Amino acid sequence: MIRSDYLIIGSGIAGLSLALKVAQKAKVSLITKKKLFDSSTDKAQGGIACVIDKSDSFEKHIQDTLVSGAGLCDKDKVTKLVQESPDRLNELISLGVEFTKKENNPNEFDLGLEGGHSQRRILHAGDVTGNEIENVLIKNILKNKSITVFENYTAIDLIVNENNICCGAYVFANEKNYIEIFQAKIIALACGGASKTYLYTSNPDVSTGDGIAMAYRAGTDVANMEFVQFHPTCLYNKNAKSFLISEAVRGEGAILRLKDGSQFMDKYSPQKELAPRDIVARAIDKELKTRRQDCVYLDITSKSKSFLMKRFPNIYIKCLDYGIDMAKDMIPVIPAAHFFCGGVKIDEHGRTNIKNLYALGETSCSGIHGANRLASNSLLEGIVYADRVYKDSLRLLNGKYYDLQNLPNKYKTSKNNSLVYMQEWEEIRRASWNYLSITRSNEKLIKAKKRISILKSEINTFFKHSPVTVENIELRNIACIADLIVNSALQRKESRGLHYNVDYPEMLPVAKDIVLNESVK
Repeated sequence: MIRSDYLIIGSGIAGLSLALKVAQKAKVSLITKKKLFDSSTDKAQGGIACVIDKSDSFEKHIQDTLVSGAGLCDKDKVTKLVQESPDRLNELISLGVEFTKKENNPNEFDLGLEGGHSQRRILHAGDVTGNEIENVLIKNILKNKSITVFENYTAIDLIVNENNICCGAYVFANEKNYIEIFQAKIIALACGGASKTYLYTSNPDVSTGDGIAMAYRAGTDVANMEFVQFHPTCLYNKNAKSFLISEAVRGEGAILRLKDGSQFMDKYSPQKELAPRDIVARAIDKELKTRRQDCVYLDITSKSKSFLMKRFPNIYIKCLDYGIDMAKDMIPVIPAAHFFCGGVKIDEHGRTNIKNLYALGETSCSGIHGANRLASNSLLEGIVYADRVYKDSLRLLNGKYYDLQNLPNKYKTSKNNSLVYMQEWEEIRRASWNYLSITRSNEKLIKAKKRISILKSEINTFFKHSPVTVENIELRNIACIADLIVNSALQRKESRGLHYNVDYPEMLPVAKDIVLNESVK
């Protein structure tokens, strides 16, 4: 048994930021499924939305967020997020994060523009913002003696006692092949998202919804899982796994075109390419299905090579690897699963309905994103809620450790070379893509419900009787996530934000959350 004051599961911006804050007061165990930098944060290209320009205002950022969220955002929570953002950004900068400055004025930040924003307010580090933030946070983590890092450790299930208090977690040591019990006074889930539930995604392989699935099995409320954001522009190339073409490329003037070179976004929104992501993704999806084409094209050839290499160095080089020169060629793109606006339901402090258990970042449903996330609000949410959780959880530090000596041994750990999981993995992801993606219908949802229910049952039985492996843990979790998506989608009898059902094309006058838990399905 490994005991610490805090157990933090996940190593993206939310988990790392929280670890650094709580390490000022307590001992921290930080576990991550692979290496510390294996997270969606590391892949984030765009940046962090924050009001710092004189021509901008908190009110404008708040309004942009509310409009994007399609009536489902919690205005009070959005307001607090936006107002706290400058302080949290300054903390990152003080840790060593270097955001890009203007070439002609090194004292001012070079602010980017992205879809849904009425102003330039995106702080970025070239087009590798997440990597810059992740590297700085990790450097600070590794030199902090109050934080013990456990790489290649995969959480299996939370431990919740009869008084509904979370006391720790069962964790699989991937390389050592045994089960470890982590005990803590305070447990925080910062495990990232779940977009690997879909066949096509912009996310890294670790994004299998582990935090949401574990919390749901433990008894937390999970909200709004039908709102899955599909990023409109992932590179379309069979050899390019999960490579995103940043929203900022459209912010700098890129045009979406069909194969014949014609534009189409003006048919769908007066904002054209800078419309919120749900509108752009649905427009691309409709054009592709109507015309039976495989991809659309992103055209930024109006910009010079020197500009593109300076503003988007990573994207430029990556495209060149696939024979695409952004300064001369259009980039083939398709939408792909990108971000979950739903998750473990939390209050303004990050608390769940299980005592001593917090959730933050993409694992949580905070009320910030509503039915559709505004671009570059996700990294901001991670650092703001890390601060919120830290401040609220200090009250629990003087609490006691609960007796875990007589816990049952529920898992097998003998070597297992079975490849049974691979077929189920493919089936779950394909069913999610075919029936639960950008455009839905009652017929698709009913088919998804039947198929996913069968697969989930088979997978849970397989997991119960098979030795634990990382692959089996992830398979059980994506089956749980797919089931949550379809159950939420079936309950929402409208089209709102990221959830578009052709049988309910209108938005209801009153916006409501869809909340699920194990006792109510």
